Amino acid sequence: MKAYVSVFRLRLTNGMQYRTAALAGVATQFFWGFIIIMVFEAFYSGAATELPISLKQLITYVWLQQAFLAFVMLWFRDNELFQLITTGNIAYELCRPSGIYGLWFAKLLAQRLASALLRCFPILLVALFLPEPYRMPLPIDPAAFLLFLFALLFGLLMIVSLSMLMYISVFVTLSPAGSLLMFGVIGEFLAGMVIPVPLMPEWLQRIVYVLPFRWTADFPFRVYSGHITKEEALIGIGIQLVWLLVLVAVGKMAMAKALRNVVVNGG
Repeated sequence: MKAYVSVFRLRLTNGMQYRTAALAGVATQFFWGFIIIMVFEAFYSGAATELPISLKQLITYVWLQQAFLAFVMLWFRDNELFQLITTGNIAYELCRPSGIYGLWFAKLLAQRLASALLRCFPILLVALFLPEPYRMPLPIDPAAFLLFLFALLFGLLMIVSLSMLMYISVFVTLSPAGSLLMFGVIGEFLAGMVIPVPLMPEWLQRIVYVLPFRWTADFPFRVYSGHITKEEALIGIGIQLVWLLVLVAVGKMAMAKALRNVVVNGG
């Protein structure tokens, strides 16, 4: 564990140095946030029936999505890990006196956390003071906010577990672009990053609800806005924990199987 904690601290400190890139990211995310909100505002103004999520809750959903984008985006990647696999330098990782799965998990977790810490606070601070209808409201009560924090944390751990499966798949495909495209496009759509889950057709919602992706983004954001009740949130956090254990177990087994088949030539 000391090795994993050391790697986590080193990557977190290193990631916190990129402040200029973070400011550029904040500006980009504000731009996209306003665009998405205006699209949904036009959609809601022309709706003939009552929609399953209010516009205010949807605006909260969008700003949280932009603030914690580094927590929930599946296309977030570490090119160094891809190069280790495709170039054969994975041999050096195999010589380390620590498990590769835990080591890479710590790296990816620190990178996402550092990126989110640099970007989320400016976005949230501004979003809370914007004029209507663009303002993001405060949580409905302290209990909902506490549940949101737990849901967001478990969602982060789940997204790192899902990302690990993406890196492990490159051992088989040897195509980082293919694995990234497959996991990024399909996973983010099913997580509600393109269309919020409540606005999806019922048949698609039934598919989304049996997969792990929505628990990484859709669930914590709707807990914050009050669209998911506190009782449902407690049950949902338990489901997140179960999914996390399953994903980590599957990832470790897949990593062990992939490493048994690794062949490195050269010297």
